[in-house]
Amino acid sequence: MKRATLLGILLAALAPDAYAHEVRPAYLQLRQTGLGAYDALWKVPGLGENLRLGLYVDLPPCCTNVTEPRGFFADNAFTQRWSLNCDGGLTGGEIHIAGLAATMTDVLVRIERLDGTTQVTRLTPAAPSFVVEAAPGAMEVCGTYLQLGVEHILLGIDHLLFVLALLLLVKGWRRLVGTITAFTVAHSITLAAATLGFVRVPGPPVEAVIALSIVFVSCEIVRRRQGRSGLTERWPWVVAFTFGLLHGFGFAGALREVGLPQSAVPLALLFFNVGVELGQLLFIAAALAALVIAASAAKNRLRFRAFRKPAFSAWESVAAYTIGTVASFWLIERTLGFLA
Repeated sequence: MKRATLLGILLAALAPDAYAHEVRPAYLQLRQTGLGAYDALWKVPGLGENLRLGLYVDLPPCCTNVTEPRGFFADNAFTQRWSLNCDGGLTGGEIHIAGLAATMTDVLVRIERLDGTTQVTRLTPAAPSFVVEAAPGAMEVCGTYLQLGVEHILLGIDHLLFVLALLLLVKGWRRLVGTITAFTVAHSITLAAATLGFVRVPGPPVEAVIALSIVFVSCEIVRRRQGRSGLTERWPWVVAFTFGLLHGFGFAGALREVGLPQSAVPLALLFFNVGVELGQLLFIAAALAALVIAASAAKNRLRFRAFRKPAFSAWESVAAYTIGTVASFWLIERTLGFLA
């Protein structure tokens, strides 16, 4: 029962929607409009009523503002727009984010050039500056988008809760592998289709339905605990594939915020998806390890067959109700958000 209580506290700590797709880095976009001319967009996470993180953009000395920055607060973020001129262009110049070293957030920097090439760089507190390159190399694209994919899935607590609910519900290694594979294939399809513009779905309703998918699977866990066989238990791969399509649209929404380099769209999309899968596998491995440890402690022996027995039914119930409660909160909040 102590484990059940600890698990409930842990999941409750993840409840605020700020941790479900709202853990976003600051964002700087510099779009070239002419020889040395750029339009700037600077978006900083908010801290409540008209408060923001103390992050500021330091551009190369050759850059001067043509228009004064125009700023406003919206959706718990502070956004500024302005135009500037950089004598000789940005290539070779250093961009620094003042104040980043004192935070725990990241900054995504996107530079769009007139020739269609794009450079996307992720700045961290340990590395708050970078030098603008003439054009991004293939290795830089692979590394940047792989890292973005891993980061997105590990910070997307709603996606992780859905996967965790599947792990609790689906019994048997073959069924579990098939279910996770179906989920992976499905969200890979819609991620590619939405990112490449073949399908367009509004983001807010998708986020609400993602929360609904977590509520549904949580209810299925409770149904099984009551001795009733649910749809997910009978055909887990069908449910995983169906909801995986919706989760893929959520991944695509995050990728659209960053954008894709026009000179390497397939490569960037591929490695972002690989990053998502890698992060998902890391989470699944950690979750299964925790289940093995819990089963071992309950049975006083380490055997995988413990998964097929009600060795930890008490904390399964706590997990199901906690996950369902958190997801219900997200569902209500997100639905009211796009209906308002």
